[in-house]
Amino acid sequence: MAHSVRCISKDGTLFVMAADTTDIVETARRLHHTSKVCSAALGRLLTGCSFMGQLLKGNDDTVTLRVKGGGEAGVVVAVADSDGNVKGYIENPNVELPLNSKGKLDVGGAVGKDGYITVMRDLGLKEPYIGQTPLVSGEIAEDITAYYAMSEQTPTVCALGVLVNPDLTIAVAGGFMVQLLPTADSEAIDRVEKCIQDIPAVTTMLAEGLTPLDICRKVLSEFELEQLDESFPEYRCDCSRDRVARALVTLGKEELLSMAQDEFTEVNCHFCNKKYKFTPAEIKALAKS
Repeated sequence: MAHSVRCISKDGTLFVMAADTTDIVETARRLHHTSKVCSAALGRLLTGCSFMGQLLKGNDDTVTLRVKGGGEAGVVVAVADSDGNVKGYIENPNVELPLNSKGKLDVGGAVGKDGYITVMRDLGLKEPYIGQTPLVSGEIAEDITAYYAMSEQTPTVCALGVLVNPDLTIAVAGGFMVQLLPTADSEAIDRVEKCIQDIPAVTTMLAEGLTPLDICRKVLSEFELEQLDESFPEYRCDCSRDRVARALVTLGKEELLSMAQDEFTEVNCHFCNKKYKFTPAEIKALAKS
Protein backbone atom coordinates (compact mmCIF):
# COMPACT_ATOMS: atom_id res chain seq x y z
CA MET A 1 0.00 0.00 0.00
CA ALA A 2 1.30 3.46 -0.89
CA HIS A 3 1.97 5.76 2.04
CA SER A 4 2.13 9.56 2.09
CA VAL A 5 2.96 11.98 4.92
CA ARG A 6 2.67 15.77 5.15
CA CYS A 7 4.54 17.94 7.64
CA ILE A 8 5.04 21.62 8.46
CA SER A 9 8.02 23.20 10.16
CA LYS A 10 7.37 24.42 13.71
CA ASP A 11 8.56 27.88 12.74
CA GLY A 12 5.88 27.99 10.02
CA THR A 13 8.27 28.68 7.16
CA LEU A 14 7.83 25.58 5.03
CA PHE A 15 5.77 22.58 4.14
CA VAL A 16 7.07 19.13 3.15
CA MET A 17 5.49 15.93 1.96
CA ALA A 18 6.98 12.54 1.11
CA ALA A 19 5.54 9.29 -0.18
CA ASP A 20 6.32 5.69 -0.92
CA THR A 21 4.35 5.04 -4.12
CA THR A 22 5.83 1.65 -5.00
CA ASP A 23 2.43 -0.07 -5.13
CA ILE A 24 0.94 2.67 -7.32
CA VAL A 25 3.78 2.51 -9.85
CA GLU A 26 3.78 -1.31 -9.88
CA THR A 27 0.03 -1.26 -10.63
CA ALA A 28 0.64 1.16 -13.50
CA ARG A 29 3.43 -1.06 -14.82
CA ARG A 30 1.19 -4.12 -14.83
CA LEU A 31 -1.68 -2.27 -16.51
CA HIS A 32 0.42 -0.64 -19.22
CA HIS A 33 3.21 -3.22 -19.66
CA THR A 34 5.84 -0.50 -19.56
CA SER A 35 9.55 -0.80 -20.32
CA LYS A 36 12.05 0.21 -17.62
CA VAL A 37 12.44 3.80 -18.76
CA CYS A 38 8.69 4.21 -19.35
CA SER A 39 7.94 2.81 -15.89
CA ALA A 40 10.28 5.47 -14.49
CA ALA A 41 8.72 8.29 -16.52
CA LEU A 42 5.12 7.35 -15.75
CA GLY A 43 5.93 6.50 -12.13
CA ARG A 44 7.54 9.86 -11.49
CA LEU A 45 4.59 11.72 -12.98
CA LEU A 46 2.10 9.63 -10.99
CA THR A 47 3.93 10.44 -7.75
CA GLY A 48 4.22 14.15 -8.51
CA CYS A 49 0.55 14.31 -9.50
CA SER A 50 -0.45 12.54 -6.27
CA PHE A 51 1.41 15.23 -4.33
CA MET A 52 -0.37 17.99 -6.24
CA GLY A 53 -3.72 16.28 -5.73
CA GLN A 54 -3.23 16.29 -1.97
CA LEU A 55 -2.77 20.07 -2.12
CA LEU A 56 -6.30 20.54 -3.53
CA LYS A 57 -8.93 21.99 -1.20
CA GLY A 58 -12.25 20.56 -2.38
CA ASN A 59 -13.22 16.91 -1.98
CA ASP A 60 -14.28 16.68 -5.63
CA ASP A 61 -11.35 18.64 -7.07
CA THR A 62 -8.93 16.95 -9.46
CA VAL A 63 -5.60 17.83 -11.03
CA THR A 64 -4.27 16.59 -14.36
CA LEU A 65 -0.60 16.72 -15.38
CA ARG A 66 0.25 16.35 -19.06
CA VAL A 67 3.83 16.19 -20.29
CA LYS A 68 4.56 16.40 -24.00
CA GLY A 69 8.26 16.73 -24.76
CA GLY A 70 8.64 15.34 -28.25
CA GLY A 71 10.43 12.16 -27.11
CA GLU A 72 9.76 8.61 -28.25
CA ALA A 73 7.56 7.91 -25.21
CA GLY A 74 5.03 10.45 -26.46
CA VAL A 75 2.53 12.12 -24.16
CA VAL A 76 2.52 11.17 -20.46
CA VAL A 77 -0.62 11.92 -18.42
CA ALA A 78 -1.58 11.58 -14.76
CA VAL A 79 -4.79 12.53 -12.93
CA ALA A 80 -5.20 12.74 -9.15
CA ASP A 81 -8.01 13.51 -6.72
CA SER A 82 -7.74 15.44 -3.47
CA ASP A 83 -6.85 12.26 -1.55
CA GLY A 84 -3.86 11.67 -3.79
CA ASN A 85 -5.42 8.68 -5.56
CA VAL A 86 -4.01 8.73 -9.06
CA LYS A 87 -4.22 7.17 -12.51
CA GLY A 88 -2.20 7.70 -15.65
CA TYR A 89 -0.89 6.46 -18.96
CA ILE A 90 2.04 6.84 -21.32
CA GLU A 91 1.43 7.01 -25.07
CA ASN A 92 4.24 4.66 -26.13
CA PRO A 93 4.95 2.34 -23.17
CA ASN A 94 7.60 0.12 -24.77
CA VAL A 95 10.39 2.59 -25.52
CA GLU A 96 13.90 1.25 -24.84
CA LEU A 97 16.90 3.58 -24.49
CA PRO A 98 20.50 3.20 -23.30
CA LEU A 99 21.31 4.50 -19.83
CA ASN A 100 22.20 8.19 -19.67
CA SER A 101 25.65 9.62 -18.95
CA LYS A 102 25.06 9.12 -15.19
CA GLY A 103 24.25 5.44 -15.64
CA LYS A 104 20.57 6.08 -14.89
CA LEU A 105 17.39 5.39 -16.83
CA ASP A 106 17.17 8.10 -19.49
CA VAL A 107 13.73 9.49 -18.63
CA GLY A 108 14.57 12.87 -20.15
CA GLY A 109 15.57 11.17 -23.38
CA ALA A 110 12.36 9.13 -23.53
CA VAL A 111 10.08 12.06 -22.65
CA GLY A 112 12.05 14.77 -24.48
CA LYS A 113 12.29 18.40 -23.45
CA ASP A 114 11.00 20.17 -26.54
CA GLY A 115 7.57 20.88 -25.18
CA TYR A 116 5.51 21.72 -22.12
CA ILE A 117 4.17 20.48 -18.82
CA THR A 118 0.50 21.39 -18.51
CA VAL A 119 -1.33 21.47 -15.18
CA MET A 120 -5.12 21.52 -15.21
CA ARG A 121 -7.02 21.86 -11.95
CA ASP A 122 -10.75 21.13 -12.04
CA LEU A 123 -12.13 22.95 -9.01
CA GLY A 124 -15.80 22.55 -9.85
CA LEU A 125 -16.01 25.93 -11.56
CA LYS A 126 -17.24 26.64 -15.09
CA GLU A 127 -13.72 26.47 -16.46
CA PRO A 128 -10.71 24.59 -15.07
CA TYR A 129 -7.54 26.45 -14.10
CA ILE A 130 -4.84 25.68 -16.64
CA GLY A 131 -1.14 26.51 -16.27
CA GLN A 132 1.63 25.61 -18.68
CA THR A 133 5.40 26.03 -18.65
CA PRO A 134 8.21 24.85 -20.95
CA LEU A 135 9.94 21.63 -19.99
CA VAL A 136 13.35 22.04 -18.39
CA SER A 137 14.73 18.52 -18.77
CA GLY A 138 11.91 16.03 -19.29
CA GLU A 139 13.03 14.33 -16.05
CA ILE A 140 9.64 15.26 -14.47
CA ALA A 141 10.78 16.39 -10.98
CA GLU A 142 12.79 19.34 -12.36
CA ASP A 143 9.87 20.23 -14.60
CA ILE A 144 7.39 20.27 -11.70
CA THR A 145 9.83 22.44 -9.71
CA ALA A 146 10.10 24.85 -12.65
CA TYR A 147 6.32 24.88 -13.10
CA TYR A 148 5.76 26.02 -9.52
CA ALA A 149 8.47 28.68 -9.83
CA MET A 150 7.29 30.12 -13.15
CA SER A 151 3.54 29.60 -13.11
CA GLU A 152 2.67 29.90 -9.41
CA GLN A 153 5.69 31.76 -8.00
CA THR A 154 6.01 29.17 -5.24
CA PRO A 155 9.59 28.20 -4.34
CA THR A 156 9.58 24.41 -4.50
CA VAL A 157 11.99 21.49 -4.34
CA CYS A 158 10.70 18.28 -5.89
CA ALA A 159 12.50 14.93 -6.05
CA LEU A 160 11.00 11.80 -7.60
CA GLY A 161 12.42 8.35 -8.20
CA VAL A 162 11.60 4.89 -9.52
CA LEU A 163 13.91 1.89 -9.18
CA VAL A 164 13.11 -0.97 -11.57
CA ASN A 165 14.11 -4.58 -10.98
CA PRO A 166 15.77 -6.67 -13.73
CA ASP A 167 12.45 -8.51 -14.23
CA LEU A 168 10.78 -5.10 -14.88
CA THR A 169 8.82 -5.08 -11.60
CA ILE A 170 9.12 -1.98 -9.42
CA ALA A 171 11.60 -2.27 -6.56
CA VAL A 172 10.78 1.10 -4.95
CA ALA A 173 9.19 4.36 -6.04
CA GLY A 174 8.36 7.62 -4.32
CA GLY A 175 9.43 11.19 -3.79
CA PHE A 176 9.31 14.31 -1.67
CA MET A 177 8.28 17.90 -2.22
CA VAL A 178 9.25 20.94 -0.16
CA GLN A 179 7.49 24.28 -0.53
CA LEU A 180 8.42 27.54 1.17
CA LEU A 181 5.53 29.38 2.79
CA PRO A 182 5.06 33.18 2.57
CA THR A 183 6.57 33.51 6.06
CA ALA A 184 9.93 32.12 4.87
CA ASP A 185 12.85 34.58 4.85
CA SER A 186 16.28 34.39 3.24
CA GLU A 187 17.66 32.53 6.27
CA ALA A 188 15.06 29.78 5.84
CA ILE A 189 15.94 29.51 2.15
CA ASP A 190 19.64 29.15 3.00
CA ARG A 191 18.84 26.43 5.53
CA VAL A 192 16.78 24.49 3.00
CA GLU A 193 19.57 24.72 0.44
CA LYS A 194 22.03 23.43 3.02
CA CYS A 195 19.72 20.54 3.91
CA ILE A 196 19.19 19.26 0.39
CA GLN A 197 22.74 19.79 -0.83
CA ASP A 198 23.91 16.22 -0.21
CA ILE A 199 20.63 14.40 0.27
CA PRO A 200 20.62 10.79 -1.07
CA ALA A 201 18.41 9.79 -3.98
CA VAL A 202 14.79 9.05 -3.09
CA THR A 203 15.13 5.45 -4.25
CA THR A 204 18.24 5.01 -2.07
CA MET A 205 16.36 6.20 1.02
CA LEU A 206 13.36 3.98 0.28
CA ALA A 207 15.57 0.97 -0.44
CA GLU A 208 17.26 1.51 2.93
CA GLY A 209 13.87 1.23 4.61
CA LEU A 210 13.17 4.89 5.39
CA THR A 211 9.49 5.72 5.82
CA PRO A 212 7.95 8.87 4.31
CA LEU A 213 8.18 10.56 7.72
CA ASP A 214 11.84 9.54 7.98
CA ILE A 215 12.44 11.07 4.55
CA CYS A 216 10.78 14.35 5.54
CA ARG A 217 13.03 14.58 8.59
CA LYS A 218 16.16 13.57 6.68
CA VAL A 219 15.49 16.05 3.87
CA LEU A 220 14.95 18.91 6.33
CA SER A 221 17.34 17.97 9.11
CA GLU A 222 17.85 21.65 10.02
CA PHE A 223 14.16 22.07 10.86
CA GLU A 224 11.85 20.75 13.56
CA LEU A 225 8.83 19.24 11.86
CA GLU A 226 5.27 18.56 12.96
CA GLN A 227 3.34 15.86 11.12
CA LEU A 228 0.06 17.20 9.74
CA ASP A 229 -1.46 14.00 8.42
CA GLU A 230 -0.83 10.78 6.57
CA SER A 231 -2.74 9.01 3.83
CA PHE A 232 -2.65 5.82 1.81
CA PRO A 233 -3.33 6.74 -1.81
CA GLU A 234 -3.76 4.14 -4.53
CA TYR A 235 -3.89 3.74 -8.27
CA ARG A 236 -7.59 4.29 -8.92
CA CYS A 237 -9.41 4.50 -12.23
CA ASP A 238 -13.02 5.70 -12.00
CA CYS A 239 -14.07 4.76 -15.52
CA SER A 240 -17.50 3.15 -16.02
CA ARG A 241 -19.79 2.16 -18.85
CA ASP A 242 -21.96 5.22 -18.18
CA ARG A 243 -18.95 7.57 -18.37
CA VAL A 244 -17.86 6.00 -21.65
CA ALA A 245 -21.38 6.32 -23.05
CA ARG A 246 -21.46 10.03 -22.17
CA ALA A 247 -18.11 10.47 -23.89
CA LEU A 248 -19.43 8.75 -27.03
CA VAL A 249 -22.40 11.12 -27.14
CA THR A 250 -20.01 14.05 -27.56
CA LEU A 251 -18.96 12.60 -30.95
CA GLY A 252 -22.25 13.77 -32.43
CA LYS A 253 -25.19 12.04 -34.10
CA GLU A 254 -23.63 11.63 -37.53
CA GLU A 255 -20.48 9.94 -36.23
CA LEU A 256 -22.47 7.67 -33.93
CA LEU A 257 -24.78 6.53 -36.75
CA SER A 258 -21.70 5.74 -38.80
CA MET A 259 -20.28 3.68 -35.91
CA ALA A 260 -23.61 1.83 -35.64
CA GLN A 261 -22.89 0.19 -39.00
CA ASP A 262 -20.12 -1.88 -37.37
CA GLU A 263 -20.75 -5.26 -35.75
CA PHE A 264 -19.92 -3.69 -32.38
CA THR A 265 -18.03 -0.67 -31.01
CA GLU A 266 -15.23 -1.24 -28.52
CA VAL A 267 -13.84 1.55 -26.37
CA ASN A 268 -10.63 1.07 -24.39
CA CYS A 269 -9.91 3.09 -21.21
CA HIS A 270 -6.47 4.73 -21.48
CA PHE A 271 -5.95 4.54 -17.72
CA CYS A 272 -6.82 0.94 -16.85
CA ASN A 273 -7.17 -0.76 -20.25
CA LYS A 274 -10.69 -1.93 -19.43
CA LYS A 275 -12.72 -2.54 -22.60
CA TYR A 276 -16.35 -1.53 -23.09
CA LYS A 277 -18.39 -2.99 -25.96
CA PHE A 278 -21.51 -1.39 -27.42
CA THR A 279 -23.94 -3.04 -29.85
CA PRO A 280 -25.29 -1.19 -32.92
CA ALA A 281 -28.62 -0.81 -31.12
CA GLU A 282 -26.91 0.82 -28.12
CA ILE A 283 -24.96 3.17 -30.38
CA LYS A 284 -28.20 4.16 -32.21
CA ALA A 285 -29.82 4.86 -28.84
CA LEU A 286 -26.93 7.15 -27.95
CA ALA A 287 -27.34 8.91 -31.30
CA LYS A 288 -31.00 9.57 -30.52
CA SER A 289 -30.07 11.05 -27.16
